[in-house]
Amino acid sequence: MKDEKYMRLALNLAEKGCGKVNPNPLVGAVIVKNSKVIGKGYHMEYGGFHAEREAISSCCECPEGADMYVTLEPCCHQGKQPPCTEAIIQAGIKHVIVGSYDPNPLVSGKGIQMLKEHGIKVTENFLREECDSVNYVFFNFISTGFPYVVMKYAMTMDGKIAVRTGESRWVTGKEARKQVHRDRNRYSAVMVGIGTVLKDDPLLTCRIAGGRNPIRIVCDTDLRIPEDSQIVKTSREIRTIIATASNDVRQYRKIQQAGCEIFHIPVKNGHIDLKKLMRKLGEINIDSVLLEGGATINWAALEADIVNKIQVYISPKLFGGGRAPSPIGGKGVSMPAAAFMASPPKITFFNDDILLESEVMKKCLQE
Repeated sequence: MKDEKYMRLALNLAEKGCGKVNPNPLVGAVIVKNSKVIGKGYHMEYGGFHAEREAISSCCECPEGADMYVTLEPCCHQGKQPPCTEAIIQAGIKHVIVGSYDPNPLVSGKGIQMLKEHGIKVTENFLREECDSVNYVFFNFISTGFPYVVMKYAMTMDGKIAVRTGESRWVTGKEARKQVHRDRNRYSAVMVGIGTVLKDDPLLTCRIAGGRNPIRIVCDTDLRIPEDSQIVKTSREIRTIIATASNDVRQYRKIQQAGCEIFHIPVKNGHIDLKKLMRKLGEINIDSVLLEGGATINWAALEADIVNKIQVYISPKLFGGGRAPSPIGGKGVSMPAAAFMASPPKITFFNDDILLESEVMKKCLQE
């Protein structure tokens, strides 16, 4: 039971790096000697010390002969920081309890092997499921090179994301909207379609204390984004990427001069090829995307097979209206057996609102 307590402390520490270490993993470490915590640390920022070195440097007494609880396998290669295995060996740690294996090919079991070769006892897979759950974004990115995409939308109990006039502020309450801002801090980027920009003129910033603004991505096939939109006007302060297929050089220059980056992405099925866009984002180390668009881009994302998770906020309201928009548009599937399938949802309550979270599975039957 004490082992579990120490590893859960390490997990809580790991979460403190949320929004600060992407595309690196979230890692926490706790050092225990004679049943007393003598050191603890977590990976605080990208490029900074790793959790193991933070924990060792924080020790209130000599760590020689101590146990270390660490949520992810220690690295054994030189990156922005020297190998953590080296620090563990030099500190005289006698036993390392590891939660998850590191799928990074530069590590991938080599860190554990190196510790064993230096006479250090290693316990593997300790609370592995809990440790793995902290780093779902990192595991996806390191193994595929593509960002982890979360499709998020809020709707009423009758499946509407806005009233018939298009007004959508607000479907859900304050607590649910606070959670959205926490996720904007967690994920590297937030993405919308041009329709959302033209209708709502959003800022797409993170409004929690100590939070980090995500990179903003707008899918704009014909480069229609207004120069006086809030996104363009703030693009020198917040990194902003416009994905377009337009060849309008004059408009290109205007938007670039305002501060936006332009990614030229080819068209597929009448809109930006989202698969190619995700590959491009992965190449520049964007490991995760929160998709906050409307019905058109949501369908395009599903059709392009880029969505990993769906977040659905449901408010106990009824809007009605045959013309009131629903969360997913497009042509849709032609029969129930061709549906996109999702895993059994995790359910969270935010006062009267409900959040359902499910992993997207493959379609059960191709049309």
